[in-house]
Amino acid sequence: MAKKIIVGISGSSGVVLGVRLLEVLHQSEGIETHLIMTDQARQLIAHETVYTAGDVEKLATHVYDNQNMFAAIASGSFRTKGMVVIPCSMKTLAGIAIGYASNLLLRAADVCLKERRKLILVTRETPLNLIHIENMRLVTMSGGIILPPVMAFYNKPTMIEQMIDHAVGKVLDVLGVKNDIYQRWK
Repeated sequence: MAKKIIVGISGSSGVVLGVRLLEVLHQSEGIETHLIMTDQARQLIAHETVYTAGDVEKLATHVYDNQNMFAAIASGSFRTKGMVVIPCSMKTLAGIAIGYASNLLLRAADVCLKERRKLILVTRETPLNLIHIENMRLVTMSGGIILPPVMAFYNKPTMIEQMIDHAVGKVLDVLGVKNDIYQRWK
């Protein structure tokens, strides 16, 4: 039986992180991905990467329109191993923190919290204000995991791809997906 993982890509700089996560999951055996992208994410994919939104959709097993509140992933009865929002904008974080499920990405995240499934938010903003920090606290207290893509230098990276793989590898570790895409501390 395939491990079902929801991947949300929201409208924050760093969409390449979501693309890379989908690439790795696409190559992993026994993983079924369920993708939701916001309209802003689609625009940023075209702006920040060499991919189109269509290219990214091809990496997923299932793709959903963000306005489709009747999608299977909007229900707690649709069992998954969890969800990753990568990158997670502060707007998306705020919606998740207060339970404002106004679109499918926010509803799927809300379902993960209410069903006590893993919810990983790869938040992308700096510097943080107190509202951002408070929203992160609320999500954490509700069972979510805040996993910003923090740079690591112990592995002496020489290319941006190594830094991307480090962040994505940490997400995969939390999901329980075996990987060797980044150099671990020895």
